[in-house]
Amino acid sequence: MLDSIHNFILMVDSVLGSADYFPLLLLGVGVFFTLYLGFPQIRYFGQALRIVRGKYTKKDAPGDTSHFAALSTALSGTVGTGNISGVALAIFLGGPAALFWMWVTAFLGMTTKFVEVTLSHKYREKTADGTMAGGPMYFMEKKLNMKWMAVFFALATIVSSIGSGNMPQINGIANAVDASFGIDTWITGAVLAVLLALVIIGGIKRIAKMAEKVVPLMALVYVVGAFAVIFYNYENIIPSFTAIFSSVFSGSAAVGGFMGASLAYAFNRGVNRGLFSNEAGQGSAPIAHAAAKGKEPASEGMVSLLEPFIDTIIICTITGLALLSSGVWSEKHHNQFDRSDMQFLVGEYNDKNTTDVQKLYKHLDRNPAKEDVIANYTGSISVNEGKAISNGFTLINARSVAEDVIYKRDDKPITGVINIIDGQLEGEDLTVEGKSLVHSVRLTSIAFTKGFFGENGKFIVSIALLLFAFTTAVAWSYYGDRAATYLWGPAAVLPYRIVYVGLFFLGAIVDATIIWSLAYVTVALMTIPNLIGLLMLHKDMKQTVSEYWTKFNANKAD
Repeated sequence: MLDSIHNFILMVDSVLGSADYFPLLLLGVGVFFTLYLGFPQIRYFGQALRIVRGKYTKKDAPGDTSHFAALSTALSGTVGTGNISGVALAIFLGGPAALFWMWVTAFLGMTTKFVEVTLSHKYREKTADGTMAGGPMYFMEKKLNMKWMAVFFALATIVSSIGSGNMPQINGIANAVDASFGIDTWITGAVLAVLLALVIIGGIKRIAKMAEKVVPLMALVYVVGAFAVIFYNYENIIPSFTAIFSSVFSGSAAVGGFMGASLAYAFNRGVNRGLFSNEAGQGSAPIAHAAAKGKEPASEGMVSLLEPFIDTIIICTITGLALLSSGVWSEKHHNQFDRSDMQFLVGEYNDKNTTDVQKLYKHLDRNPAKEDVIANYTGSISVNEGKAISNGFTLINARSVAEDVIYKRDDKPITGVINIIDGQLEGEDLTVEGKSLVHSVRLTSIAFTKGFFGENGKFIVSIALLLFAFTTAVAWSYYGDRAATYLWGPAAVLPYRIVYVGLFFLGAIVDATIIWSLAYVTVALMTIPNLIGLLMLHKDMKQTVSEYWTKFNANKAD
């Protein structure tokens, strides 16, 4: 059942976030506005810092929160599992070059976020309960007169709040806490679901107040832990940068258990993970910034361009360097295999054999040619005390050849026969463990043990992930309730929050790979209509920026 669901999600993702046009659309919009507005991410960077410090703030400005609180809230929504798990997943899939494409996405994303926040702030409105509401759905309806697009975007926001802002976050927390402290995932899910409910009941003001305090602290804890790894492995810092840049236009070569990745794979995963991390172009952060006090939309837009810089160019880079300098990204580690990561192939392959590596590399590519696809294994495998004694197949787990594999039932090695149907293990009660590449939070946790803190480094990841992911879930609850407010009015907020908290708990116990795949889909559902809307309003955007500078030079307007 789970395999069927996962395959369906992957099919939908193949025509959305993982399609070839998606990264080109995302980067293309960023390039267009960067050139059209004259590199605002560079020219307005200093002004953004002055605004966020409150230099030009006026007390009578309309809104619910300060510039810094809005920035913190938006950052709490973007600085999450994408920075810890997402970077690890990007490098796991695309190799070191994926980090370069995350940088490119962030640099161009600074402009994209500047545009989407400015326009959303400009067309925000006060709701019946007295709070501010804004976001792409408002400029889609009020300026573009495209109600259908606004409704689609709002619905996509609600779905995405669950698929990317909610379930992946608690799943990452629960798995990290289980790995570090041995606490069952359902217990972590239950406790944090209660805390989540207590926070989001207070609305944007309570959320912003929490974000102001927690975001700087969580960033400090995580950065200290990452630098403890990077400086411990200081001799690998320069080779790490070399690996990133040398493979940008050629793809990453095979090394260790890593089979290599094509340029297309590194590009697609880097851009995709970059978007998931900083959300530039997705249309989510403008919802938080719409609550900020201020009369000039462009001033809030300038504040927002700091987000991709902090989130991706700083925090994601630090994570990437920890992974690369420690070397764990290409090493096999003992782990329990997720069903969706496993694939049984016909034939016996050895990743120490160059010819075999080339065949597996082609098979594992994003869009392998028909002749390069290795057939899935179907048949029975004899097992003695957990170890397979049959031949004629290879178990691939996490895109690597699995080693020291043990088959278990009720946590005990089995003796008997297991069945494989079309490459998948039959029998839900069977578990498989052994050595393979790992990805997501497990990979980052291992990397943090390779520094000055030793094994205690994994606790830093657990603590940071708990703070990062929990605050992300809190911020996304606000995005979803603003979308619900747009669609059905303030009365829809409470039912939405109840569903949100319930699914937050469920996310703690669902297969992680399925959750991440769902996240890809939900992100794309928001991003595509938002980017189209931004392009349609390019003249409006340029006029808004021009008006801001005219007023600012006249009277230092906020």
